[in-house]
Amino acid sequence: METRKVQVTGGSTYTVSLPKTWATDNDVSAGTTVEFYPEDDALLLTPQSETNRQEGTLDVSDLEGDRLTRAVMTMYVSGFDIIRLEANRITTHQRRAIRNATQSLVGVEVLEETTDSVVIQDLLDSSELSIVNAVSRMRLIASSMLSDAVTALIENDDDIAHDVIQRDDDVDRLWLVVSRIFRATLRSPRAAEELGVPREDCFDYHSSARQLERVADHAAKISNLALKLDEIPESVAEGLVALQEDASDVLEKSMDALVAEESAEANELGHAAREAVLEIDEHTRTIDDMLRDLEPVQAQSLGLIVDSLSRSADYGGNIAETALQKAAPRP
Repeated sequence: METRKVQVTGGSTYTVSLPKTWATDNDVSAGTTVEFYPEDDALLLTPQSETNRQEGTLDVSDLEGDRLTRAVMTMYVSGFDIIRLEANRITTHQRRAIRNATQSLVGVEVLEETTDSVVIQDLLDSSELSIVNAVSRMRLIASSMLSDAVTALIENDDDIAHDVIQRDDDVDRLWLVVSRIFRATLRSPRAAEELGVPREDCFDYHSSARQLERVADHAAKISNLALKLDEIPESVAEGLVALQEDASDVLEKSMDALVAEESAEANELGHAAREAVLEIDEHTRTIDDMLRDLEPVQAQSLGLIVDSLSRSADYGGNIAETALQKAAPRP
């Protein structure tokens, strides 16, 4: 840390010198334009950057399959708009993995292909993306997935179960968008300003999006189990429906608390959601008692479903905790 004294020039202009080491490292010299971003009682300074799209190159010679797919996703989340993948020769399996990656990302398409390289590009304008809208969309999909997963189980409807499993991909894509936006706000004050959301709030939305992504995963897990199960006892079915409704209620209260503009409302909803989680634990034990009289294989699968619904409520409780922290007074 370095300190500087503020001086007055011309009788009304406050001036302060920049650390030479920092200026040199960031190519700041006489005549360079810098940008200032007020953030509460802090003032962030950064060299003025060009709005050119960020390009990155990755050697994929030793990557294939899921590793290559994850590598492409990582480059995307890191903020690269144009990603060049290079190797001595791009194999058919590698091209397939790259296509799988682009299909898992929002707005990304293959721009160019040659024998030794593939170039993919994000066609969306990052400044037009909204972390709030993305998280709100995740909320709607994850909540509907949880409800439909239990419906597929109770009604033994394989079509609904398969649809829920497919929708998990939509939530995953939105989760990567949220992660990309959040990391951009960490790197650049300009990104946070264009987004119109304080960076602390971006952290809260990012944390909550992670919980929603897990809820969607559990909804897909329930649907996969539903495909293997036949008719279940009516008493257990009623208990699972009630448990799903309670878990969904926790999610709704938690997300309403997160987006509430008034602290009082956020606190009321957040505490209500947290208290509801404790009641769900008791509900879960009641259903577990019912399962003891069932055939072991069926009881085990239904026990996993009860666990997924209970965990989904816990994730809602985590969102409520985040909402309460967001609504708390800030130093």
